[in-house]
Amino acid sequence: ARCGLRFRESRDKLFCYGESRPIDLLLVRDDDIPGLIDGGVCDLGFVGRNVLGEYMLGDLSESDGLREIQALGFGSCRLSIAIPQDDVWDTPEQLAGQRIATTYPNLLRDWLTRNDVQAAVVPLSGSVEIAPRLGTADLICDLVSSGATLQANQLKEAVVLLQSEAVLVGAATPPDDERGELLEQLLRRLDSVRNVRASRLVMLQAPRAAATTIAGLLPGCPQPTLTTIDGMADQVAMQAVCRVDVSWQHLEALKRAGARSLLVLPVEMMLA
Repeated sequence: ARCGLRFRESRDKLFCYGESRPIDLLLVRDDDIPGLIDGGVCDLGFVGRNVLGEYMLGDLSESDGLREIQALGFGSCRLSIAIPQDDVWDTPEQLAGQRIATTYPNLLRDWLTRNDVQAAVVPLSGSVEIAPRLGTADLICDLVSSGATLQANQLKEAVVLLQSEAVLVGAATPPDDERGELLEQLLRRLDSVRNVRASRLVMLQAPRAAATTIAGLLPGCPQPTLTTIDGMADQVAMQAVCRVDVSWQHLEALKRAGARSLLVLPVEMMLA
């Protein structure tokens, strides 16, 4: 919606028809998304980097492969190996001969191979964290966000295999028809939405002599715009797009430097 796209939802709520641009949405399980793109059913997908990596390390590919087009900045987590709380982590070699339960066997096997570790991978479809207590595995490899679930099951994070977040995924070879132009337009809009998510427009007036000092205090701003105030040659109006949130502490520091009539506004849209 922030990208200017409007959709009409189907009755079964599984399909959204594009009304503003020729872009339709198919609402499916995340595990199915890489295969739908790889098989040519969909052109793009929103999915976790962990799901994409697991698919790409498998043997299900039907085309030239997939690529991560853009990280989206939400859904952050990590794929980690967790060990019992009383154990001490030293090196990957201590995993030799252990049974490791996971829902990401391809990513785990790849990491074990790269670290020259011989361990048994125990694939599970869910409830990985209880595998050690059930006796089906010695350790686990699972997604971790806050770590609360691990702690509740007397486990602790030992080593991170993959940093993950939501990403935009597409075919390794971009389309060379009108879809390619549409993709570029969508990427520009996504960049714009992400850039303005925490951006603020700061407007103020100040003595010209203090402009350099004030510019250095503006958070996340490469260079403000200065305008002379009519009839006041020694005064300027300044405006700047700050790419981070602007706090009261920032405003108070600007005022102490000589700024006045400070105004902070949200940024709705921005196209570089």
